[in-house]
Parts: sequence; C-alpha cells; structure tokens
Amino acid sequence: MTRDVSPLRTVRRAFEVLHLLRDRGTLGVSEMADRLELPKSTVHDYLRTLRELGYVVNDAGTYRLGLRLLELGGQTKHRNRLFQVARPELERAAETTGEVVSLNVEERGEFVVLHTAFGENALRLGIYPGLRIPLHTHAAGKVLLAAFDTDRVDRIVDRHGLPARTEYTVTTREDLDAELDAIADHGYAVDRNEQVVGMGVVAAPIRVDGRVLGSIGLVCPADKLRDDAYRAELVATVQQSANVVSVNYQYSP
Repeated sequence: MTRDVSPLRTVRRAFEVLHLLRDRGTLGVSEMADRLELPKSTVHDYLRTLRELGYVVNDAGTYRLGLRLLELGGQTKHRNRLFQVARPELERAAETTGEVVSLNVEERGEFVVLHTAFGENALRLGIYPGLRIPLHTHAAGKVLLAAFDTDRVDRIVDRHGLPARTEYTVTTREDLDAELDAIADHGYAVDRNEQVVGMGVVAAPIRVDGRVLGSIGLVCPADKLRDDAYRAELVATVQQSANVVSVNYQYSP
C-alpha cells in the first residue's frame, strides 16, 4: 500500500496564515481572506484556533503574531550546540571591531542567521536571528556554498535560483562557480553591496572534522572594505573567530 506523505492541507493553511502575518504585520479577517483566497469563515476558524494556542493575537479586530512563536524560536536557538559554543567568540569579535558579527548556517538550501552580536559602531540593517536569505547573495552564505560538492550546489540553485537582491548580486552560474572556486582557495569571502546596497560582508567557514557547520560573517559599511588594511584586519578577525569556534566545538564538553 502506498502511503500518502503529502502535507495535510489544514496544517499548510495554518502556516500560510502565520506567514502572511509575518510578512504584513497586522491584518483583518477580510483582507486575509482575500489574500489567501479563502472564505472569511474559514480564515476566522484558523485564527481562532491559533489565538487559543497563543500564536496570534487579536487587537481590536486585527490580528498579529503572538509571542509564543518567539518562545519556540528562542528554545530552538539556545538548544543549538553551535550557538552555545560560538556565542562568546561572536561577542568578543563584535566588541573588538565595533561591527556586527553573525553566526550563520544553511538549512533547506537557504542562509539562516542563528545569532548576532553588535559592536559600538554596528550597522542596524535588520539582521536578526531567523533571517533567511539566498545563500549566493551574501559572503557568509557563499563560504557555505564553496564547501558543498557540485551536486549539492546544483540542487540548491535548481530549487532557489539565483535571484538578484541588488544590481551587484551574482546571478549567473558561471560567475557563481568562479567565485566559489576563489573562496575555496582563499578560505574566506568578501562582498560589497550584494545583499543590501551600502553593506559589506567578510566571512569565514567554521570547519569541524572536515565538515563546514556554519559561518561567521562580519558586517560593516561597504565603503570601509575599500581600505585594503581594514579589509585584511577584518578577514583576519573572522578567520580567527571561526578557528576558535571550531576548536571549542570539538573539545569543549
């Protein structure tokens, strides 16, 4: 007998409601019904159930996400061993450089920020734990791609494509492959303006027993990376931090 493993429609629709509120902030039932192309009564039933569970909040007739989701996300992050090991080193690097430092991983072919630490001069560009962006648009994502074999990169590109975030984003496979080869040779990646115009990133992979578990990215104003000495300083910092995390991950209890 063939087992049906397709997602339950009701579960999928419940998450569509949550994702819509994530993207739009607050919405009323009528607007949600229009956007989801569902009857108002159906949307109301989903919202009522989600509200009872604490995942949405009704504010005088409009709905927003509830803080129960923050609880789930917080527990997920704090139970992650890579986060536990890397957090002190990220805080040190942020304090030393004054910039934003992020711990990042790949999940389902996407770049996911696991943790951020902010230095005194840090850019405030909406970089937060849980942020998902295409791997090819960010230096800290490219160092992950550079560690994957060709088949895995093929699957990621086939699934997500190479969409442009700015006019500087790499959008062809030929250019991406050339960059990944260079990153693999150098052991780090640098980008300017590829994810957000005005933002620069320097990143290095975290390697443990021959595997890349994640990356450390250091975010700063893109123009700062035109200074060769400063860029070299940041490269040395992220590589040192990645090495510290790698060693601590292997040998700490």
